[in-house]
Amino acid sequence: MNSNLLNPAFWSRFQFGFTLTYHYLFPQLTMGLAWFLVYWKWRFLRTADEEYNKAVRFWAKIFGLNFAVGVVTGIPMEFQFGTNWASFTRYSGGVIGQTLAMESMFAFFLESAFIGALIWGEKRLGPRYHFLAAVGVAVGSWLSGLFILVTNAFMQHPVGYRTEANGLLGIASLRGYLLNPWAFVQFAHNQMAALVTGSFVVTAVGAFYVLRGLHPTQAQLYLRAGTFVALVASVLVAFPTGDQQAKMVGRHQPVTLAAMEGRFVGGPRAGVAMIGQPNVAARRLDNPIEVPGALSFLAYGTFESYVHGLEEYPADVWPDNIELLYYSFHLMITLGSIFIALMAYASFQNWRGQLTSTPWLLGVLMLAFPFPYIANTLGWMTAELGRQPWLVYGLFRTRDGYSKVVSNGSTIFTLIGFIGLYFVLGLLFLYLVGREIAHGPDEEVVTGGGAVAGSGQKMVSGPAESVASSKEERFV
Repeated sequence: MNSNLLNPAFWSRFQFGFTLTYHYLFPQLTMGLAWFLVYWKWRFLRTADEEYNKAVRFWAKIFGLNFAVGVVTGIPMEFQFGTNWASFTRYSGGVIGQTLAMESMFAFFLESAFIGALIWGEKRLGPRYHFLAAVGVAVGSWLSGLFILVTNAFMQHPVGYRTEANGLLGIASLRGYLLNPWAFVQFAHNQMAALVTGSFVVTAVGAFYVLRGLHPTQAQLYLRAGTFVALVASVLVAFPTGDQQAKMVGRHQPVTLAAMEGRFVGGPRAGVAMIGQPNVAARRLDNPIEVPGALSFLAYGTFESYVHGLEEYPADVWPDNIELLYYSFHLMITLGSIFIALMAYASFQNWRGQLTSTPWLLGVLMLAFPFPYIANTLGWMTAELGRQPWLVYGLFRTRDGYSKVVSNGSTIFTLIGFIGLYFVLGLLFLYLVGREIAHGPDEEVVTGGGAVAGSGQKMVSGPAESVASSKEERFV
């Protein structure tokens, strides 16, 4: 990135990066929660256990809040395509406009249509149709992610396009564009990472309830499902999806791979740097501690494979912030490894029946939920910084894509406005979610006999009355 603060491209990139990063805090949780709702509703249909229905009702509210704020924060990005990035939109709109339109017409409307039915339509729909509403929401949320990632994959690895007579891009093969191999690898990797976020949040709420001695049955349900899904998804983020993503970068963006590892000199048996500091001025990695041959194997499948170095390419095609790219990638990998270790131990303790009686571990699980958000942000930073200096890799440079008629002052002014607006939205979101968590999943319901059942209550029904006992049960 050009560090000159007078450069309009810097501010346009900074503004879009801020709005995108903030926006993605919300879709990653909805995509991560969606299939929990489907699973719990399916379990209710199979077992008629009302605890699964309670879980669906509770987490559907959290889902709805995330969806609403995600929609609000996503709208400004669409306008930025026409305001700050009009040159890019004009050049590539004939291609990427296809999937952006599909996302709005198909995926977004599918998710929007069913989310109201999921949150408010349980009694009217009945159990089976309510289950189908949960499936519709989950499919819509993941389909939305697919269309967005097909768009991004074209920017990373352009296929299925042609250059028109006027120099702009158009679709040569819609099938080739939609079936971009980069898109499917990226989609699998991204969706597993979203599941990590969702499962960590579910686990954190369960741990919170256990530590507070509230909603014991629901807490165990969240811990059991959350830790298991978190372990499986964390492993799948690393392998095979992360492994395939690295191979895709090595095959199609070798200069990006070199920058991600701070590798300036190419050669066989290239190692993965566990520790090191990229020194771009001196064109070396300072104080490296490497695993010999690991990079060659991970990127190309054999320890003897040749890995290209940055010095083999002109400096004007290097990613323009190698230091930030390097640290983003390595911090992401470090967090991913910690996730696997943490959830493996938590799952083991849960299998032994000792998870709920291990307060320090519950405390760690409760406080760990922000870190998947950080890891996912670092992952997107790696992808987008690694693509630089291109907007469409190998075809269209970032310096040519921003709108020349938008001044620095206008961009900074709107950026300040977004920061203020998003700060208020964030506070409101945290308040509403906190209120739902404080209220808990065992909401009061009116029974057939007219009595009110509350959190953890056991109802003993007689001919003319129902007696509630044990208003709150705690773990022993």
